[in-house]
Amino acid sequence: MTNLIELKNLSKYYLINKKIYILKKINFKFKKGFIYSLVGPSGSGKSTLLNLISLVDKPSSGEIIIDKNIISKNNNEKNDEIRAKKIGIIYQQNNLLNDFTAFENVCLAKLAVENNKEKAISESNKIIKKFGLSNRLNHFPAELSGGEMQRIAISRALVNKPSIILADEPTGSLDHTTSKQVFKILHNLRSPDRIIIYATHNRLFANMADCKLEIIDGNIKPSNERKYQKFL
Repeated sequence: MTNLIELKNLSKYYLINKKIYILKKINFKFKKGFIYSLVGPSGSGKSTLLNLISLVDKPSSGEIIIDKNIISKNNNEKNDEIRAKKIGIIYQQNNLLNDFTAFENVCLAKLAVENNKEKAISESNKIIKKFGLSNRLNHFPAELSGGEMQRIAISRALVNKPSIILADEPTGSLDHTTSKQVFKILHNLRSPDRIIIYATHNRLFANMADCKLEIIDGNIKPSNERKYQKFL
């Protein structure tokens, strides 16, 4: 199996009189075709790690390699391009633009990568239809239920066919029934050429992953290593 993401001695710290480490020299390889869950107490670094992998944040030291390309901390334009084309991000708070309809939220993500209005309209309609929301295209986020908003957020994350899907507590604000529906959607997105990484506090959802990664003292360790080894 091919490594799609590789972390080499990845660290993140903040200077508050002294260095406060969130992540410490993490070394890990994420393989194509796998679903990974991130677990750990609040403040352990789950969101920080996802922000680094998504190139939203920059490491204090170490390297991130995506698809064999070393990510430069100083090339923001290139990193924005990689994030738009290769990475789909799903947040706990769906982060939809309130002044735009469900369709427009998805379509704008497509137009940000490819300035082809006809294609953007077609692809946006397809992905929204796939998640059963064709009848909600022209509704604003405030007119949608929590589950509908999250499905639109997932549609937006997927419209550019990313090879990396990152989800940070994607069901944290949803009821249990809706949460199960969202995780079923996530797991149905499995592909041999894709990685899915999600952070969750829910033990049941965490155990659904191929590899459960626990963040302990700033580092990550497979906590279901025997199960993980079967895939290697």
